[in-house]
Amino acid sequence: MRVCLVYDCLFPYTVGGAERWYRNLCERLLAEGHEVTYLTLRQWDRGQQLDLDPRVRVVVAGPRMELYTGGRRRILPPLVFGAGVLWHLLRHGRRYDAVHTCAFPYFSLLAAALARPLGRYRLVSDWFEVWSRDYWIGYLGGLAGHVGALVQRLCARVPQQAFCFSELHAKRLREEGLRGQVTVLRGLYAGSSEPSPPRKADALVVFAGRLIPEKRVTAGVAAVAAAARRIEGLRGVFYGGGPEREALRAAIAEHDAQSFIAAPGFADGDLLDADMRRALCVLLPSEREGYGMVVIEACAHATPAVVVAAPDNAATELVQDGVNGVIAEDADPEQIADAIVRVHEAGMAMRESTARWFAENAQPLSLESSLRHVLDSYSRRPR
Repeated sequence: MRVCLVYDCLFPYTVGGAERWYRNLCERLLAEGHEVTYLTLRQWDRGQQLDLDPRVRVVVAGPRMELYTGGRRRILPPLVFGAGVLWHLLRHGRRYDAVHTCAFPYFSLLAAALARPLGRYRLVSDWFEVWSRDYWIGYLGGLAGHVGALVQRLCARVPQQAFCFSELHAKRLREEGLRGQVTVLRGLYAGSSEPSPPRKADALVVFAGRLIPEKRVTAGVAAVAAAARRIEGLRGVFYGGGPEREALRAAIAEHDAQSFIAAPGFADGDLLDADMRRALCVLLPSEREGYGMVVIEACAHATPAVVVAAPDNAATELVQDGVNGVIAEDADPEQIADAIVRVHEAGMAMRESTARWFAENAQPLSLESSLRHVLDSYSRRPR
């Protein structure tokens, strides 16, 4: 089978959940003997040897461009990429049996839909998130937010086989008027299906993620500082980089927490795994998540997670309150601190129930489960 994967980012030149998903999908397709083309924007120097299996045909659909400004996606790169995708598929669409694109940043999905009558390929899309109109307006402002919401709705109404990674976003996609079938994939975790044996926790709270406004790291710092007044010797470590790094450092200083909260930047995988394994909990105070991989990674180490209830936060679907973590009612630092204290007071009992929860859910949470669903979809008759 000949498959074209379409996304404007390519791992490891940009790092995120979607990039890892398409990298894993690439590798699985190759392992099963399929032909793979990866259509993307250039994020590397001309002539550079790509860190990718040489059997993957990488096609550049646009020049190297800055994708973000101030932690938010720029408008121009998606437009340029959409035009490049349309041009490529109009010329070469017939060589593919399936075109699989990330719905965001939208114009690539619209381009694939426009070229489909000529290419006659099966169109598959991944919707990691579906934003509410209110979120669009808050993200881009009044006029631009309304335009963004309209483009999202147009994309939903393209005939397609759609995949979501949470019930929240699958429901929203149906409400947008999806033309086609939507399947919820629960699994993105590539690690062992056997949880680490529960161990007594250190008084440590771990955050790991991109430092962008939606992650609310400053509220996380305030929460750890508040919880430290109630848990003797509590420390916090905030791993990651991004536009909120200075705000993170300022928050640590504001709470006079330099002695017990660290912000060391990115961590290597072994260090992060070790800290997760010994942590009291992993903290994810985000207002918006399409999935929440760090919750699963924590649970694989028998470490509970603390998340925050919010209209756009699908990570709450991964936490059974009181079993594998705690869901704070809102982002008020005292509420999040209360959740951290609840985990502390539950002690080993919650670590043991977290390990059981992971063992019971390991199969549907596995990357392999999702990859199998996706590969099966390529051979179904297009609607």
